[in-house]
Amino acid sequence: SSQPKGSDPPPQGDASCTLDKETPGVIAKTRKTVRSVTPSIKRVVDYFHIGVIGYGNKVGPVLARPPINGELEGVVGESASTAITNCLMPVSDVANKPLRVETRTKQVDDGAGGLVSQTIKFPVWFEPVAYGATPMGEAMDKAWHVLVDFLNRYPGCYPPVVINITDGEATDADPEKHAACIRNLAGSDGNALLFNLHISSLSDLPILFPDKSAVLADDYAQMLFRMSSILPPRMWNEAKKEGHRLSELSRGFAFNADLVSVIKFLDIGTRVSQTLS
Repeated sequence: SSQPKGSDPPPQGDASCTLDKETPGVIAKTRKTVRSVTPSIKRVVDYFHIGVIGYGNKVGPVLARPPINGELEGVVGESASTAITNCLMPVSDVANKPLRVETRTKQVDDGAGGLVSQTIKFPVWFEPVAYGATPMGEAMDKAWHVLVDFLNRYPGCYPPVVINITDGEATDADPEKHAACIRNLAGSDGNALLFNLHISSLSDLPILFPDKSAVLADDYAQMLFRMSSILPPRMWNEAKKEGHRLSELSRGFAFNADLVSVIKFLDIGTRVSQTLS
């Protein structure tokens, strides 16, 4: 097979729920986040490898299933543990093999100023869960191993992008050092990018692409801000076109994101040049 022109190493999904009083809000936002990621998987052409690492009671691939007859074989290397052997796969393999396909109803424009119900097929790749601790450091370490192996195999690929989706309250070792290790990885086209998407049940308005931690409400959000990469020029320009207020220090970070913010963030964070061929 040909060398990928782009790579999208693993988004990380926090499968934990640290505070009992926040459980309903966090689970609801987790479900919405999964729904926002799902259409993106179906749209992406095969310039990418994609994977999802979930972390809660355990840390490991969420999107991948064991290979059957050579299917979903992923990117495998000596540095990859058994838990992440099949973490990264060509996105066409993933798109064509969802966990299940549901029948849903959505409202669409009827062309006369009203709405009409339309039945659609909605593929589901993984389930939203919220339980256990938040071993973010361990998840970052898993992601680092996946990226090291991928970059060894494809050193000329588009810089890997890791998107960490979490409520922010790590319960294991300091994840900042692991985040720094990810950001320090590089191929011939530039350093890996680490973006953080902080979901919360607080009532604060969403904050996207901040340039300083002082605007954030708590220590956990500020930690995730420090862990996040500064937006590279291409993504900075895309975010600017979408109307976001930015400075040269704006980072790939979102706090208290709602569904609309999640979709915008993921779109900008994974958008690549349309000249790829």
